[in-house]
Amino acid sequence: MAENKNENELIMRERKRWGFFGIPWTFTKYSLFAKKLVIEQGLLKSIENEVLLYRVVDVTYSRALFQKLFGLGTITVHAHDKTNPVLVIKNIKHSREFKEALSEWIEKDRIRMKMRQSEFVDAVFPDNDDNAYDDSF
Repeated sequence: MAENKNENELIMRERKRWGFFGIPWTFTKYSLFAKKLVIEQGLLKSIENEVLLYRVVDVTYSRALFQKLFGLGTITVHAHDKTNPVLVIKNIKHSREFKEALSEWIEKDRIRMKMRQSEFVDAVFPDNDDNAYDDSF
């Protein structure tokens, strides 16, 4: 994967599949770009949502026995995002490759934004003595 891809250039795209034989009869697509993960859902009513890569906190990869039989996997993305704090990318082919590409581009985007994981932790759990517990009743 090239280091200097355009932010709007598609890196990888996968489609959610039925668990049965891995047939792609769903209307959910996951697209990975250099700066964001885009989720497109729906047939009659389309919804598109995106998660900026630098906001991703954790990525988990899992495969149940049934998924292994049909070459599928699930990726769970935890992010500091209001609409999708936990995004489950379920039943996709090439799931390990998608997860590896996602992890790689998350790290590249954090470096680009000069962000560290601790900055997110500090934002969620600020070290603020003004709100310290006061036991003087």
